Amino acid sequence: MNTDVACRLELRSVTKAFPGVLANDQVSFKVGPGKIHALLGENGAGKSTLVKMIYGIMQPDAGEILLDGNVVHVPNPKAARAMGVGMVFQHFSLFEAMTVLENIALGLDENISHAELEKRIREVLTQYGLALEPHRIVSTLSVGERQRIEIVRALLLNPNLLIMDEPTSVLTPQEVAQLFETLRHLAANGCSILYISHKLHEIQALCDGASILRGGKIVGACDPKQESARSMAEMMIGGELMDVEKGPSRQLGGDRFVVNSLTVPGEGDFGVALDDINFSVREGEIFGIAGVAGNGQNELLLALSGEVKSEDSYTVQLDGKPLGKLGTTLRRYFGLCAVPEERNGHGAVPNFSLTDNAILTARNRKGMVNWGVINARKAETYADEIIQQFSVKTTGSTSTAGSLSGGNLQKFIMGREIMQTPEVLIVSQPTWGVDAGAAAAIHQELVNLAGRGSAIVVISQDLDELLAICDRMAVINEGKMSKTLNVAEATIDEIGLLMGGVHGDPNSTTEMTEAAHVA
Repeated sequence: MNTDVACRLELRSVTKAFPGVLANDQVSFKVGPGKIHALLGENGAGKSTLVKMIYGIMQPDAGEILLDGNVVHVPNPKAARAMGVGMVFQHFSLFEAMTVLENIALGLDENISHAELEKRIREVLTQYGLALEPHRIVSTLSVGERQRIEIVRALLLNPNLLIMDEPTSVLTPQEVAQLFETLRHLAANGCSILYISHKLHEIQALCDGASILRGGKIVGACDPKQESARSMAEMMIGGELMDVEKGPSRQLGGDRFVVNSLTVPGEGDFGVALDDINFSVREGEIFGIAGVAGNGQNELLLALSGEVKSEDSYTVQLDGKPLGKLGTTLRRYFGLCAVPEERNGHGAVPNFSLTDNAILTARNRKGMVNWGVINARKAETYADEIIQQFSVKTTGSTSTAGSLSGGNLQKFIMGREIMQTPEVLIVSQPTWGVDAGAAAAIHQELVNLAGRGSAIVVISQDLDELLAICDRMAVINEGKMSKTLNVAEATIDEIGLLMGGVHGDPNSTTEMTEAAHVA
């Protein structure tokens, strides 16, 4: 790695526009050699567009990109890699039926024998203290191990600059700690790292500096170690961050939502089977379900919402009513609303207007249909109310769902379900892809809904989110549910071990937690 330069990466007035949107407006900042630099901003601030230009996926309309002091043109990712730029994306591009070695070979630009490649992979693994077996089939690996494949693939290029886009969103706390050690090792050897994350406590722990984007412009810079997570969030949003108020006098009632011995076979070769899921949620309670992605969260959402039915009616109960054999329409009739993880195509129809998307799930509870005829005015009014209450950035209720940014569509979908005041709300990844300010607002709306007596189930990979708003929680791993934890008494280590697959009685979990502290 070349360390004999004053500046590894420099952007000078980089500008990129799309029809109707100025994504990046004369962005300028620098990253020195061996530095870990954060790029912070709300959703839609322009972070992804910026790194795509650095990596050659997009081209700037104006401005200059400099690497090691030289102005460069980066026509495509292959050219970026040849210039010493590597990138690890948030979503992995791996073939599950192939080995680690085969997947890495597919991502390289040079022709190299498998024997030579394996030798180089093992050298990188040893150099950076990474545990990974080249001949393992990818489908047998944990999410953390799969991420290491992407990292090794980037490290084989001996990069001078490594771009990391939300790298910890699917990792356990223990895997995050291991990743940070790898990145610090890389930086110590002279590699510069451009790091994007919404998890501001991670930025504090890892990064040497940060540039803050708002509305496509650089609006500030800071030393994360001299800032709090809150102060950085307020720099990002340009205002005061809302505190989530649970309310000290909130009273929990009896069991409102009960899941009893829910077992669902996995679909396809890689589907996760649900094995004897049991939990209950009281009136006014928020119940969290943590877990690393791919451990049955989607299957659980489908089974709870009614998209996948049970053979036994009593596996899912709302206020004592057996719902297990009912589909989504009847479950909604009895008061169960749901928000899936995937926004486009599942939570909303991209080509439908926001009004039509409101009709899809709220038509009965909001009285939009009389004798089979849709009351268009009521539907439009409801869509407008969602837009206003949840601060959805759009030109109006006639806009298509597909025209909204991911964060704004998430706000609309969450608002559409919350404003129906359901008896039970099941939501997967409620703040996925939204900025700190919007996330706080959504959290407060969920707390307010619980305060009105709803039972809420939040399925999330974000532990901070669950610890902030939930009363009790459990962990799902390989389709099995852990014991229930009181959030006030739960520790990050204990939850992390459960996310990694440590199940069993409380004593064995405690012993494993103590062992992790010693290690």
